[in-house]
Amino acid sequence: MARGRQETRAEPTTADREIVISRVIDAPRELVFEAFTQVRHLSRWWGPEGFTTTTRSFEFREGGAWDFVMHAPDGTDYQEWIAWTEIVPPERIALLHGESRDDPNAFESVLTFAPDGAATRVVMRTVFPTKQLHDQAVEEYHAIEGGEQTLSNLAAYVAEIAQKKEGR
Repeated sequence: MARGRQETRAEPTTADREIVISRVIDAPRELVFEAFTQVRHLSRWWGPEGFTTTTRSFEFREGGAWDFVMHAPDGTDYQEWIAWTEIVPPERIALLHGESRDDPNAFESVLTFAPDGAATRVVMRTVFPTKQLHDQAVEEYHAIEGGEQTLSNLAAYVAEIAQKKEGR
């Protein structure tokens, strides 16, 4: 008797809509996670080089939101909004990021925080709704460079906090 073939459906790929940025940060995972979860920290490092952030409201909980404005070095203001969709301290944060609560072009990001010796590996995986929005973010808004700069700013900020805690 011949064995029936089992069909397996391939999951739709997100590769053409995805950006993945990773960085090892020389600080304990709990401290790195804390820098993502408290507005007093976020306002000190969030965004690419030269950007500053003004928070309008912030509620870090599943279903909560962060409403803020990013100020570019050239004076352009970018209205931003993040909804926290999953929080697993100190391992994972999932979020929806757009210009406003009803933004049809909002994208999803998942951040993971994994121990890497005494350091922490942060992986930021972002998936855009369409390839066109992905390409626009990469080409027009320099999303890859901006994400790398943002994690670099986080690394510098967390190093500063760690040094203060150690009394250096």
